[in-house]
Amino acid sequence: MKSKFTLSLIFLCLLVVKSYGQDKVFNEKDAQKHGNSYQRLDGLYISALHTNPILAAFKTPEEQENFQKAYLKFMQDLSAFLKANNFNWDKQTTCQNRIYFSTNGAIDYFLYDFPSGQITPEKEKEFDRLLKLFVQSHKISITAKDKFSQCSPFKYR
Repeated sequence: MKSKFTLSLIFLCLLVVKSYGQDKVFNEKDAQKHGNSYQRLDGLYISALHTNPILAAFKTPEEQENFQKAYLKFMQDLSAFLKANNFNWDKQTTCQNRIYFSTNGAIDYFLYDFPSGQITPEKEKEFDRLLKLFVQSHKISITAKDKFSQCSPFKYR
């Protein structure tokens, strides 16, 4: 009886871990289908940086610089993760990212969009799979008092 309970508990834990990144990562088209359009999410998260610092999560020049360093490191970590998992870009590839973070820097949502025809559907499927794994164990190394977001193009090489 005890071993049956233990096996059930292990199975439940594995199921939770496996599905953890599933509802966080979307290409922008699929995000809209699932009710997580960037328009809706932009209304729930404050922009990390803004031309008017009062409207930004990171207001002072020092906070903004710290955020920019943390964001660059986060994206470098993603690139390193992809490479470590044998994901190679055929050429320099631009991707539009919209990342929504909780106050502790964990990733709530990661929306991405590759320009039409820039990568194959198979390549995008593998990128999506690896990105879902990445968000399970990585977060940005900065916190804020409000949930925040960052939208930017990124060039993968």
